[in-house]
Amino acid sequence: MASRLAVLSTETLIGTIPPTAAGQRFDAALASTFPQFSRSRLAAWIKDGAALLGGKIARPRDIVRGGESVRLMVTIETVSNDAPEAIPLSILIDDPAFLVIDKPPGLVVHPGAGNRTGTLVNALLHYDATLAALPRAGVVHRLDKDTSGVMVVARTLGAHQKLVKALSLRKVRREYLALVSGHVISGGTVDAPIGRHPTDRLKMAVLEGGRSAVSHYRVVERFAAHTLLRVQLETGRTHQIRVHMAHLRKGIVGDPLYGGALKLPPGASASATAALRGFRRQALHAETLAFSHPVNAAPVSANAPPPADFAALLQALRD
Repeated sequence: MASRLAVLSTETLIGTIPPTAAGQRFDAALASTFPQFSRSRLAAWIKDGAALLGGKIARPRDIVRGGESVRLMVTIETVSNDAPEAIPLSILIDDPAFLVIDKPPGLVVHPGAGNRTGTLVNALLHYDATLAALPRAGVVHRLDKDTSGVMVVARTLGAHQKLVKALSLRKVRREYLALVSGHVISGGTVDAPIGRHPTDRLKMAVLEGGRSAVSHYRVVERFAAHTLLRVQLETGRTHQIRVHMAHLRKGIVGDPLYGGALKLPPGASASATAALRGFRRQALHAETLAFSHPVNAAPVSANAPPPADFAALLQALRD
């Protein structure tokens, strides 16, 4: 059974009322500025004088102009039901404000139905128990279970707020390696909205009326019947690269949901055939992550090479 871990965290969070909130009540505008907190919790902080507008105590009904500074000075008690577990982590950057990790394929990020233990969150709570005070143990963005590569994890509420905001403003550079079936002649951009598949609830799909999704790709290496791409995300929708590549009819090798039938190149060597048949996950790897440090705004960049199975597949296609 998972243990219940209570953690107290005292934080001062600073933000700016967005211009789009001009004319709104302070309580509504504060919810736009700090979306990681519930409206009821924000309302209580306003009532207690813990939320300052332009350096002054404000009432919930006060009208904002947009652009004012806001400051939250709060103590939060968080109770985590997820158990810390001694699962190895490959840590690329260990900073007081955040961690950058290289997630292996096969590791689920968040506990959920059928995966209450053995997840990245469980591993993070073992590495740093104070992460229990953050939403989802500080995880800022997720990778699919069978996608490997670089992820950032916040270690304070302030860092979490700034990194989530940077993601929403498209100020985090995320580049992936994707091995796709077929020949891709040149690079390009897929600008196609994504939503839940209308009949298969396990899948996403390009849909009119879906959420905006933009992926930029360029060719890294060509093989007999496959192409290695570097894909840069402008947005971060669920399964975005997998759906966009399938939309181009260039499904990712090994992808069980969107990849389509296995394609073997004519005259493929025995090693290439075995490697392609034996690769049972999507050949997708988060290679690069770059962002501004959430405390001092210094540039931060991390890179991770493809894991052994991906590297072996590429080598087999070269031989």
